[in-house]
Amino acid sequence: MRIVGMRKASYLLVLLSFVFVTPPLVCGGEWSGYIAGEYRYFPHDPIDPRQHGNNYSIAFEPEYYTEWSDGQQSLTIVPYARFDQHDDKRSHFDLREFTWLFAEEVWELRVGIRKLFWGVTESQHLVDIINQTDLVEFPDGEQKLGQPMINLAFIQDWGTIDLFVLPYFRERTFPGVNGRLRSHPRVDVDRARYESSREETHIDCALRWAHSIDYWDIGLSEFYGTSRDPSFILEANTSGENVFIPIYNIIHQTGLDIQATVESWLWKLEVIRRSGQGETYSAATGGLEYTFFGLFDTGADLGLVVEYLYDDRGEDANTPFEDDIFAGVRFTLNDVQSTEALLGIVSDREDEAVVYALEASRRIADSWTLEIDARVYTNISASDPLYSFRNDDFLQLVLAYHF
Repeated sequence: MRIVGMRKASYLLVLLSFVFVTPPLVCGGEWSGYIAGEYRYFPHDPIDPRQHGNNYSIAFEPEYYTEWSDGQQSLTIVPYARFDQHDDKRSHFDLREFTWLFAEEVWELRVGIRKLFWGVTESQHLVDIINQTDLVEFPDGEQKLGQPMINLAFIQDWGTIDLFVLPYFRERTFPGVNGRLRSHPRVDVDRARYESSREETHIDCALRWAHSIDYWDIGLSEFYGTSRDPSFILEANTSGENVFIPIYNIIHQTGLDIQATVESWLWKLEVIRRSGQGETYSAATGGLEYTFFGLFDTGADLGLVVEYLYDDRGEDANTPFEDDIFAGVRFTLNDVQSTEALLGIVSDREDEAVVYALEASRRIADSWTLEIDARVYTNISASDPLYSFRNDDFLQLVLAYHF
């Protein structure tokens, strides 16, 4: 089993947290979490014969939470492990969270390893830059690795300011030789390169202001440090195989996210401007969601989502979403089984490539849930970054026990 490494500064932050929280650890707390079995069905043969076909895996994510000093201090620990049938890179362990929180009325201090999310849009999250993507988990990039940090938040009537010091960088995970879904050629994570001579110990910094005004939720962020999105160069390895080498540049990114809630309407926008990876560029995702509440005099809700994805680098972008439209239908039964589903389509306006996505879940007993995910890739051109996935349509079933 591969361990997703965190060294030096990461261990120091965990040690500091442990020093502060050792007494409450022996005084009880609450455990929760889940264990899940996953099955992926692939209807097509892989492009590379070394890649697997249908696949099983097991994931385990317990969570421990305790608080003391009348709630002023707390500790959250969330380890995560996955065991995969075929891909040794997907079998991995990570510490998603190990966070000590000290809270006062107008400020909060968090030290340790943490996951947090920025963003409002459905199809992609441009401003979400603190945590590294755990890409072996799922191809949509929404699963994240824990990030070592010191986070000081100032809470005022005019908004909350979060200051972040990020003393250790986490490299992105990629599927291995046998894994799916992966690029062709594959990514060689063992040969990663950095712009900074300090490599993963470069100290990154971030700042975010967030505030709610009437029906507006606004976030403005600044980030300076090692890019979570690597660039790639193609080289031959010692065996003569061409592989992609990830390059982690130092970047500066300014981000803005806005959401307005007006009756049944949600208006959403994320915009970034980034320098440090070639020419300075801008990207944006924006759109709306309208919800029909109590559909046909039932408790069910039906939401319609439309978003536009833009990147001014055009075909030079290292993302497939430079001029695309996302349309989706969200169905929520609001029943005791918490049944919900989202069917989405991303269509490229240039080459007519289309990606179909389904995400659905339902509780089938007090402690059990069933999740269904599917992806279908059609009309993918050779110039599209998704071209490597053209044979990787899949259906995923996840049965999870929650405790």
